[in-house]
Amino acid sequence: MKIALVSLNQIWEDKESNLSECEKYVEKASQENVDLIVFPEMTLTGFSTNIIVTAEHENTSKSIEAFSNLAKKYSIALIFGVVIQDNDKALNKSIFINQQGETIGDYSKIHPFSFAGENKYFNGGDKLVVVNFEGMNIGLTVCYDLRFPELYSSLGSRCDLIVNIANWPAKRVDHWNTLLKARAIENQIFIAGVNRTRIDGNGLEYIESSNVFNANGEEMKFEKYEDMKIYEIDTNWTKEFKSKFNTTNDRKIEFYKEIL
Repeated sequence: MKIALVSLNQIWEDKESNLSECEKYVEKASQENVDLIVFPEMTLTGFSTNIIVTAEHENTSKSIEAFSNLAKKYSIALIFGVVIQDNDKALNKSIFINQQGETIGDYSKIHPFSFAGENKYFNGGDKLVVVNFEGMNIGLTVCYDLRFPELYSSLGSRCDLIVNIANWPAKRVDHWNTLLKARAIENQIFIAGVNRTRIDGNGLEYIESSNVFNANGEEMKFEKYEDMKIYEIDTNWTKEFKSKFNTTNDRKIEFYKEIL
């Protein structure tokens, strides 16, 4: 499967401009026969807690409708981030839309980033989401979730690939790279992390750091077009690798439940 990761330079809280930029990459990815294209957290706004401006109602979300239309127009599946109203707060979501424009995955970030005050404005989700797409099981996570290995262990037991969409600042990018690699190694699956670039509306800097790691913790090779990287994901490679070196068989899940 071909997947594309877009390290979008998100224009602060400007949905129209960001959508226009996204379409440029979707069109190019379609020309390159990409099956799935992935954008960063809160794709059309950047990581903003200004939910009065960013939040949409799920049933009438213009962002979801716009990405659905892009998927149908270019016959490509998409993963993107959007803020959805949830009573007096909101949910930080990762949405998976297939080539027909149908939402087949709807994940709410389980761990709001309390250090940055995200929990004051966002409720945490309460369920894991795994999407079966083109015969591949793909788990959805968002940014800060990456710091919680228990989440990835659960997803890893049923996934071929876990995708994390993020706005992860440059000052902690070493953590980002290390954790992505660790999650791939410990679960022996593909891990894809999609991060934004440049400066956001809070003055935080981000650097190009989107990447895919395989089950051996190796950075995968890619083709590049501006801020988009294109990868080939082969689940048979993982099966072959695990046939020679499998560590996940030795997990003691019931014991872990007792001590956590």
